[in-house]
Amino acid sequence: MKNTLLTFLLLAFARPLCAKHIIGGEITYKYIGNDQYQFFMKIYRDCNGQGAELDNPASITLFRGTTFQRNIQAPLDSSRNLSKPNLPCTETNIDVCVEEGSYSWVLTLPPVNESYTVVYQRCCRNNTITNILNPESSGASYFIELSPAAQVARNNSPVFRSFPPTLICGGFPLNFDHAAVDSDGDQLVYEFCSPLLGGGRTGSDIPGDPNSCAGVVPIPACLSMMTPVQFRVPVYTSGAPLGGNPVVRIDPNTGMITGTPAATVGQFVVGVCVKEYRNGQLLSILRRDFQFNVFDCNPTVLAKIKADTTIAGKQFFIQACGKSTVFIENLSSKQSFIGSDFYWAFNIQGAERRFTEWNANITFPDTGTYKGKLFLKPGSTCADTAYVTIKVYNKPIADFTYAYDTCIAGPVFLRDRSRSEAGAISSWNWQYGDGTTGSLPNPAHVYQTPGVKKIVLNIEDKKGCKADTTQPIRWYPVPPLLIIEPSKYIDCTPTKTEFKNLSVPIDSTYKIIWDFGDGTTGTGISPQHVYKQPGTYSVSVNVTSPIGCKTSASYPNWIKVKQGAIADFDFTPEKPNTFLNTVQFRDLSQFSTRWQWFFSNKGYSNQQNPTFVFRDTGTQKIKLLVANLNNCIDSMIKYIDIEPKVVYHLPNAFSPNQDAVNDAFKGIGYLEGMTDFTMRIWNRWGELIFETKNPQEGWNGKKFNTGREEPQGVYACVVQFKGPRGEPHEMSGFATLIR
Repeated sequence: MKNTLLTFLLLAFARPLCAKHIIGGEITYKYIGNDQYQFFMKIYRDCNGQGAELDNPASITLFRGTTFQRNIQAPLDSSRNLSKPNLPCTETNIDVCVEEGSYSWVLTLPPVNESYTVVYQRCCRNNTITNILNPESSGASYFIELSPAAQVARNNSPVFRSFPPTLICGGFPLNFDHAAVDSDGDQLVYEFCSPLLGGGRTGSDIPGDPNSCAGVVPIPACLSMMTPVQFRVPVYTSGAPLGGNPVVRIDPNTGMITGTPAATVGQFVVGVCVKEYRNGQLLSILRRDFQFNVFDCNPTVLAKIKADTTIAGKQFFIQACGKSTVFIENLSSKQSFIGSDFYWAFNIQGAERRFTEWNANITFPDTGTYKGKLFLKPGSTCADTAYVTIKVYNKPIADFTYAYDTCIAGPVFLRDRSRSEAGAISSWNWQYGDGTTGSLPNPAHVYQTPGVKKIVLNIEDKKGCKADTTQPIRWYPVPPLLIIEPSKYIDCTPTKTEFKNLSVPIDSTYKIIWDFGDGTTGTGISPQHVYKQPGTYSVSVNVTSPIGCKTSASYPNWIKVKQGAIADFDFTPEKPNTFLNTVQFRDLSQFSTRWQWFFSNKGYSNQQNPTFVFRDTGTQKIKLLVANLNNCIDSMIKYIDIEPKVVYHLPNAFSPNQDAVNDAFKGIGYLEGMTDFTMRIWNRWGELIFETKNPQEGWNGKKFNTGREEPQGVYACVVQFKGPRGEPHEMSGFATLIR
């Protein structure tokens, strides 16, 4: 017989699979007399994919030895969609479509001393295969070899008794009979082997001849392309292409495929070869190439228990420490399928006792080990069983002692005094109450901060029983060494010095008294103090803990304070403005020998009493920096407002006689910054005869400057405007018209 290669595709998707085209095939034959053989080929494609339809006809190549003989165009006899298998005890909703195409042809092949090989090559395999490299570029070769021994024997190839199911559940035991039937009664031996490549993508998405050796349909077929696919080793190999636990194997004598495919979602190629022997002589090897769809099934009945330890999802171990009544939580699914068809069975004192509650609550007579089972749907196809082992122990007793120096900061020594029937405690977990933990039986712990520390000890004995205890301790020692770090050792008056307390342990519950050496005292962990007079000062500190422990430290001649410079100044005039913008500055500093003035970033001076002319109005920042012979520096900042001014004057008479002298009545002055200007003029009868909002426009003696000429006389005038800072101004007077 020839060689059969089986390619399994494992997947678990909630949507249709994406495929290129081919997912498998096989070629068999039978002898029909007069040197004639009828060949049968089946090709499988993913009909949910977007790949090409089945070839019709299919181009088959005949070789004698390695020599090309001819091509045969085999028509598509029939096609059908394979049915999805019934997977009992699972809930599935996977759309998988596999189409099978059947071909046949007859060849006259007289016996020769070389093999006849019939080959069909096609690209490409399903592009989502997981266990081989570059599946989208990997074509397939389906062939049968008629060896010289098979020709002499007028042999018939074996035929498989059943087609592999299109769906398999990952993580579920697999039992598939992949045996073949041989009409000649020859011995058949089965094994996993590698699928073979053939063809490529040229002519589809790669330019070139589609019938070349690397083409999508090589015509003629190329023996050189028939090399094994590349598995993703070491996880997958040709001998163990599915992985799994236990690993999926094939029985060499029966062809039974068993094992548990891994729950890993994906697509996997698997090869099965069938070797045919007659009287100990190998006649041939038949190959089949196919893909199995394996997905993540949802079991309708699954026995599961909440346990301390679980082995292989079936053996559940529960420990009960210090109690004889044990609550067993049933996590089995699905209750809608199980209903009331379940029970618990436990061996207690040599007799079986049954319990029918969903969650069992069992009282055991004494400490010891008790074994039981949870039966779901017993006797049915979907039955499942959970194996339970319960160990009842007396609870251990957690205890410890502690010792430490009350007033001198040092380690706290902890000693375990726990007891257990197991004879020894196997693990310790200490929580020291400061956010840190330890695992030694007798640790020594050093705290960084004082306070009431709640120490928790969790223990576990050799039986896995646990216990805990908590004890508080009042840890308020004084620091073994007072460490104080001033922010300044040398400075100028007045100086603010922070005395940073780096001592450990210490917190706000401690009473701390400071003597700053200048006749004043203070409190607090890290106080600040201002030295106002020059001199050398000694500092001391006294610390008392909440439980009365005391310590102190003195620091003689520690802080040196030099006489500092004191910056101050005034200026005249007090209210400068646009027209009064020359300011005289007078130094009022004390203990100063050097001066530096900064005039609003517009100038500077190092004179003691400078004068400065401000060209701009508005707020001006004045900074005086002074220094003395001790190199002490001080500064003073003041702000001067240079007030902007508007000056506006009205005349009292005008003569519009066109002599270019006093021909219009209008005001004059410094008008920069003026806004909202209005001038109105009325005659003696109260009639408005002129109005303007332009301070540069005057009255020419005519009504509104364009009407009748007004008679000589006196007219009332009112002017309103706002100054540069929006301040309102109003002026009134008389305009005497002379003609």
